[in-house]
Amino acid sequence: MKIRAAVLEEFGQPLAVQEVDLAEPKAGEVLVRLEACGVCHTDLYTASGADPSGYAPAVLGHEGAGVVEKVGDGVASVAPGDHVVTLFSPQCRECVHCVDPRTNLCMAIRTEQNLGHLPDGSVRLSRGGEDIRHFMGCSTFAEYTVMPEIALAKVNPEAPFEHVALFACGLSTGLGAAINTAQVQAGTTCAVFGAGMVGLGAVAGCRLQGAERIICVDMSEDRLELAKGQGATDTIIGGPDAVAEVLAMTDGEFGADYTFEATGLVAVMRQALEAARMAWGLCTVAGVAGKGETLDVVPRLLITGRRIAGSSFGGVKGRDQVPVLVDRALAGEIDVEPFISHKITLDEVNRGFELMEAQDGIRSVIEFN
Repeated sequence: MKIRAAVLEEFGQPLAVQEVDLAEPKAGEVLVRLEACGVCHTDLYTASGADPSGYAPAVLGHEGAGVVEKVGDGVASVAPGDHVVTLFSPQCRECVHCVDPRTNLCMAIRTEQNLGHLPDGSVRLSRGGEDIRHFMGCSTFAEYTVMPEIALAKVNPEAPFEHVALFACGLSTGLGAAINTAQVQAGTTCAVFGAGMVGLGAVAGCRLQGAERIICVDMSEDRLELAKGQGATDTIIGGPDAVAEVLAMTDGEFGADYTFEATGLVAVMRQALEAARMAWGLCTVAGVAGKGETLDVVPRLLITGRRIAGSSFGGVKGRDQVPVLVDRALAGEIDVEPFISHKITLDEVNRGFELMEAQDGIRSVIEFN
């Protein structure tokens, strides 16, 4: 079928919205009609050429929500008409990682996904006979996409698509960092460094876990106001004195019980660790640093009881847990609307990147209808 999609032709250049060919879903695959898609920093990172593992031509986009149009042989968990969230982090429910509660990192299709292929090693996207690769197994900057069944979460059809899309990446990552990775305990003190999508999600996650005090650190007053709306009790303007301010605000200047880093900046990762409480403080790193960057840690911080944990997609097992998070939003526990700063069309996808680089808002969402 012919579809319109935003194609990365050359790194560092604007995406080209054009007509491409999309083949029928094969066994274990699903055709999805996209209704909404968030413009995420990971898309921009790849488009810029900064990601050494990036490839072109490719259809970018991964934070999507839509409706199942057709299923391939053997697909049983979704059917035409179902509302779904796209998952860059799949869940086969069978591999050694999927059956272990300690991780959400499914290994079933990881190798081919990293190459821009679907699980059988081929692609469904093309143009004039030339293959176009899939991005993060999703390619949601398009009217339609074909994805593996194991990379789709069936969600409540009552949830608005523009809200649901954000659970495909950023919002679930932040919420899950607090709920799954850190497992924040009620009555504790948390400090979140960064008030973008992931950081604000972490603030909301700490609130849902019953944290007594939630300190949010960011350079933007506007974002800190949004953090208050998600449950932050205190805010701090970021900078070199942020750690000292967090320590001064916590019991006996020992630090926060839980800290979260959501910027991808290694200097801020170090601040988050230094702000964690001596003896039992846990620092959860959810931001993605640049290729080759390293985190400089003073060993004494760890010897005196602080710990560091990494969190990919918030430890969320997508097919099982994303529907639960969407239901919690429908129940009023998570306020999704403030995260949506701009609504744009597919033709305006490059404007979404421009808004992100200008730090204008939290998330631009592409609406297809």
